[in-house]
Amino acid sequence: MWLATQHGFYSIVQKPIGQFHVRARCREDLENLITLADIGSPLHHTSDGDYAWRIVVGQKDVSTIMAVLATSIDYRNFKDRIHETPDQEDKLPAYSCLWSEMLTYQTTKESR
Repeated sequence: MWLATQHGFYSIVQKPIGQFHVRARCREDLENLITLADIGSPLHHTSDGDYAWRIVVGQKDVSTIMAVLATSIDYRNFKDRIHETPDQEDKLPAYSCLWSEMLTYQTTKESR
């Protein structure tokens, strides 16, 4: 699962069963998440992985992460919030590109 949030960009996968890898492209995003969710998982760096940074958590912590991210939504426009957030604003071009690509997908899908 990809999560584009006001706190960072994350990918969450389960491997093995019951063990969730919460991954990020930059360390600061995971630091934000650890603070926000108040979890004590250590950061792992992998220079040869597709995501350089990760934490490994169980079901309880991943549920906490999802709940905290959901309840932290306090904005009317996501791209505006990213633009206003100093440690996230450099992601705005990537998020805008994703937004545009998904709009193209929607438009193409609806025209079939």
